[in-house]
Amino acid sequence: MPSIDALERLDWHRVRGLASRLTTPLHPDDYLSMINPLWTARELRGRIEEVVPETEDAATLVIRPGWGWSFKHQAGQYVGIGVEVDGRFHWRSYSLSSPPQLDRRTITITVRAMPEGFLSDHLVRQLKPGAIVRLAAPTGDFVLPNPPPARMLFLVGGSGITPVMAMLRTLDRRGTMPDVLLVYSSPTEDRMIFREELRGMAERHESFRLYEQHTDSQGMFELSELDRLCPDWRERGTWACGPAPMLDAAEEHWEQAGVREQLHLERFSLALGDSTSEGGVITFLNSGKKIEVDGATTLLEAGEQAGVGMPYGCRMGICHTCTLTLTAGRIKDLRNGEEFHEPNEQVQTCVTTACGDVVLNI
Repeated sequence: MPSIDALERLDWHRVRGLASRLTTPLHPDDYLSMINPLWTARELRGRIEEVVPETEDAATLVIRPGWGWSFKHQAGQYVGIGVEVDGRFHWRSYSLSSPPQLDRRTITITVRAMPEGFLSDHLVRQLKPGAIVRLAAPTGDFVLPNPPPARMLFLVGGSGITPVMAMLRTLDRRGTMPDVLLVYSSPTEDRMIFREELRGMAERHESFRLYEQHTDSQGMFELSELDRLCPDWRERGTWACGPAPMLDAAEEHWEQAGVREQLHLERFSLALGDSTSEGGVITFLNSGKKIEVDGATTLLEAGEQAGVGMPYGCRMGICHTCTLTLTAGRIKDLRNGEEFHEPNEQVQTCVTTACGDVVLNI
């Protein structure tokens, strides 16, 4: 009997096509996933192969994707990961820290356990090798151009290094590192994720400079320092990722310089206002499911709690993957307080809450 590794190298479309003749009326995936949970195309899945500590509060998760996964993502994109905790799936999006390579068997995400982050803490401290997770395909526009600019500037803070690391690893692997300056702010030296790898990269490539800012001892990095560190910063393509105040300051700085088009931002979180919605009963029209929620629960979270297969992407109102049709009711956008109530209106479920009973077309 062939080994599992040998079977996984087979063309999965061909395997499923042959199996469907034998399993009708059931789907072949219903049987194949009993042998290996990754052998299903009903949903993207992955298996945790390794959890590699990076710092005291951060770890890299090495994930082996199952059938249906493509390694053709772009450096800098993020993926959705769903983990079952206490019988319920929790979803978040994390940047891929591994470079795109067609000959790879695994991908990596690098997660920092946040004090208020239930899932991030679980991923870093409790998830074990062998665990099966759900995945969503890579997406996002914060990516490495092809070809890359001759001169690049990266501004990162904390775990904002993760999408940038995928870009740097891609450039390093190609052996064609352009003129790159990385300004990396971290509370302390010990909390710098990928610290030794980045220092090694700087030693290998004369064209790559690493500037470390340890904010607990040196204070926050002042953007005015760029004139000294990188006099030509206005002419460089710049990619910035990190805490919202850092990105807000960068956006203002580049706008004042008249070069906002040179700046690319990746935000890990979105500032949402306090909800004054009263909540209500959410009805999911096609599935017939209903759930009553409070005014702080988003429509996306309500659907997931009700067991509805809700579409999603970034979970913070940027990518529009979660957009559904509002059939009836009134909802509020948590970003700006705007209300929507027109029938057949397209709404983003990840940033909206119910103002009374609501019907969604899903």
